[in-house]
Amino acid sequence: MTVNIFDILGPVMVGPSSSHTAGAVRIGYVARRLLKDSPVYVDIGLYGSFAATGKGHGTDKALVAGLLGMAPDDSRIPESLNLARRDGLKVFFSEIATLSDAHPNTAVLNIQGKKGRKLSVQASSIGGGRIMINKIDGITVNFSGETSTLIVHNYDTPGHVAQVTNLLYKNNINIASMNLYRVSRGSYAVMVLETDQKISSDIVNTLENISGVIKVTYFDGEK
Repeated sequence: MTVNIFDILGPVMVGPSSSHTAGAVRIGYVARRLLKDSPVYVDIGLYGSFAATGKGHGTDKALVAGLLGMAPDDSRIPESLNLARRDGLKVFFSEIATLSDAHPNTAVLNIQGKKGRKLSVQASSIGGGRIMINKIDGITVNFSGETSTLIVHNYDTPGHVAQVTNLLYKNNINIASMNLYRVSRGSYAVMVLETDQKISSDIVNTLENISGVIKVTYFDGEK
């Protein structure tokens, strides 16, 4: 694995901890992008060290700052809770006592947007400001949010992987990585594809209209 000088120094940020502050901002920011709407309600469950020491490290403010669209170096992060109230974003926090196979720095965000869209995101801050989106709506996805990412929810029947990858090939989209998950055989499955190129809305719309595809989520990356 290649490591550059910025990985060693850590992120430019406002706050005392790359994991509890910078990473938390990025979790909120990616969750907002995945929602594709301005959030008006969020219930945030904190697990592990996020629950134990998060308030002292400003994790609560950092998560909300990200949901408001702020970056880790935004000087307004300490005022994010007040800004959320001003903007009409209702925020609730709770502690999660147990969470199966979860990283110690984990948050579960249940969000609703202005247009009524709802989204549940489980994410962890894994160090140095990096994060991992572990689950979306309860389904394992495990992606970093750093690059272009396509998430396809579909019924677990033959042909969907071929249809998705063939469509990307025809549009000169190179797949950097691909992971497949399913709840059980023949039930519900998820494809997570990280790509080298951005994916157009036309491609996303085509995927949404494939028979057997339940939902398509596209995140165009932070870089």
